[in-house]
Amino acid sequence: ATCGHGCKYGECMGPNKCKCFPGFTGKTCNQDLNECGLKPRPCEHRCMNTHGSYKCYCLNGYMLMPDGTCASSRTCAMVNCQYGCEEVKGQVQCLCPSGGLQLGPNGRTCIDIDECSTGKAVCSHNRRCVNTFGSFYCKCQLGYELKYSSGRYNCADVNECVTNTHRCNLHAECLNTQGSFQCKCKQGYQGSGFDCA
Repeated sequence: ATCGHGCKYGECMGPNKCKCFPGFTGKTCNQDLNECGLKPRPCEHRCMNTHGSYKCYCLNGYMLMPDGTCASSRTCAMVNCQYGCEEVKGQVQCLCPSGGLQLGPNGRTCIDIDECSTGKAVCSHNRRCVNTFGSFYCKCQLGYELKYSSGRYNCADVNECVTNTHRCNLHAECLNTQGSFQCKCKQGYQGSGFDCA
């Protein structure tokens, strides 16, 4: 799969076909998707579009709940939670809208859990983990690209010698390896393969 124009916020899935990451759109995934304009509307009261995502807000006297709805709650409003709260037996507790977020030390704001460094995220073979706010996604390792074969997508080795993306010397041979390549000076020349004399 080669995408001549590239896929800015997405992955190349076929000849000039991009699969955009959530929150992005367009032929080359270079445009931000305005989630606030979607039907059904993602927020009950007010919605603000952000780069690659969106934020919900509630009218005065209402509190944002983790599911995006707005609930009237005097006690909750007094606690001033970032995303919403619940009242259990008269106790008010702030909530976070995703499993990839946890309550910060102040008990009101939500902080991101880096699933990539905690080991919670498991990416399949030849994929690397990329952390996002509240979640993560898996991307092909460097030297691999997403290919569709036998009814599924896999990260396949990029043959740099064929795609001509190697940096071997004019007097060197390119040898493809899994996820990379090697350069070897031709007979009668010596050097690193990137420099041959």
